[in-house]
Amino acid sequence: MESLARGGTRWKRFAVVMVPSVAATAAIGVALSQGALAASFSVSGQQFKVATDRLDGTGFVQYGAIDAQKGGKQVPVAVSGFSNAKIRNLCQSVVVPVPVFGDVSMKLSAGGGDTPVEAKNLYIDLDQLSADATFNNIDIGVAAGSTTKGPGMHKGDKADPGSFAQQAESATLTHVKQQAWATTAGTFKLSGLKMSVAKGKSECY
Repeated sequence: MESLARGGTRWKRFAVVMVPSVAATAAIGVALSQGALAASFSVSGQQFKVATDRLDGTGFVQYGAIDAQKGGKQVPVAVSGFSNAKIRNLCQSVVVPVPVFGDVSMKLSAGGGDTPVEAKNLYIDLDQLSADATFNNIDIGVAAGSTTKGPGMHKGDKADPGSFAQQAESATLTHVKQQAWATTAGTFKLSGLKMSVAKGKSECY
């Protein structure tokens, strides 16, 4: 990891991320492509993949938390939040194993044209990410419950308000590939929404 400094700090493979899962969008369908709706989703005990060419966000915060999964399993995650985010060329995928039938893949793409995907008060719980990232006016080592530059801690998160966190006024991420467990957005608008369901494994990366 490169040295940390205020201003335009560029990090590679930094655990920051952005977008809700394909299955969340599938649940509310084409309505998301026509307007801005609230979205909340998690796949109990299962990860989903997200890839995007570029995310431009303002009001960033990140802190550690524990996700409770079905059957009592607990998963440590990094929660990344953005007050506002614009996302270009988004791909989201999840593979669901179906007894007897086999794997079924759901894949979504959006924001590939002139109009990017837009999200407000976006949180995503992840445990893996690779990306190139630039953060502006970043503060490292603040208390999770006292951040001021982003949307703050998400209500209901299993996290210590006094634990380590970081925040920044804005962030740009490119060439993003990530795995996540859950996501929530106050509003989430998809432009140029395309979705497919197919037998077998068909993932974003």
